[in-house]
Amino acid sequence: MVPRPLHVVNEGLAFALEIAALAVLAWWGADVGDGVVLSVLLGVGVPLVTAVVWGLFAAPKARVRLPLAGVLLVKVLVFGAATAALYALDHGALALVGAVIVVANLVLATLDRNALVRNRA
Repeated sequence: MVPRPLHVVNEGLAFALEIAALAVLAWWGADVGDGVVLSVLLGVGVPLVTAVVWGLFAAPKARVRLPLAGVLLVKVLVFGAATAALYALDHGALALVGAVIVVANLVLATLDRNALVRNRA
């Protein structure tokens, strides 16, 4: 199991990454839209739909309880979309750094949760 201070830092990082993903998707939506109306619709709509999907399937208190593989799939899709959006916005280096941080965060969180489940059994 991960030491408590590292667990707390990793959980805080996870939340920051989730907010950053929504911000990047809003930025991408606003940038890709052709005209003010479409830019606003995509800039608001893409992160809104993403937040709803996250809340339904990937949040700690998700309405739909998926197995770990399902939750990880949702997280990979959301963070993958944010990474692709950053790349499309011509920020390839930032996309790569963000992707590495996300992978490290998800791996550490998954190992921590698996250890917690084993200790409860």
